[in-house]
Amino acid sequence: MNNKNGFECEHCKKWIEITEFMGTEHRNHCPFCLWSKHVDLNKPGDRKAKCKAEMKPIGLTFKHEGLDRYGKLKQGEIMLIHECVGCGKININRLAGDDDSSQIISILDESQNTSAEKREELNKQNIKILNNSDREEVNNQLFGKIE
Repeated sequence: MNNKNGFECEHCKKWIEITEFMGTEHRNHCPFCLWSKHVDLNKPGDRKAKCKAEMKPIGLTFKHEGLDRYGKLKQGEIMLIHECVGCGKININRLAGDDDSSQIISILDESQNTSAEKREELNKQNIKILNNSDREEVNNQLFGKIE
C-alpha cells in the first residue's frame, strides 16, 4: 500500500508515515529496518527506476564535503549504502531524523564482514565503507560528542 502520507515497508511490513520531521525531502528507506526500494534512477525523488526490487543496507559511509579553509578534509554526515538485491545497483542515501540508531549501529557492525572484493567495488565508485576505526565519529554524530 502506498499513498502521499506513507507506505508499507516491503521488507519489515511496518507502516512508514511521511512527516516533516524526517529531516529529508524524499523518504527512501524504512526508519525501522533501513531497507529501501529501488525506485530512483538518476537523482533522489525522480522515481524513474524500472527495477523496483528491495535495496539492502550494506554499510555506512561519510558524505564527501570537500576541504576546509586549511586544506583538511571536512567530515561529512553519515550516509547509508544500499545495494539492490535485484540488479546490484549501489545507492548512497542520507539518514533521516527518525531512523533507528540501533539499526544504524547494527549495519556498521555487520559491514565489518564485507568482503575485500565488495570493498574494492565500492572504492571504485569512490565510496569508503566505514569500519571500526570510524565508530567514534558515528557515535558522535548519532548521540552527540561526550566530553
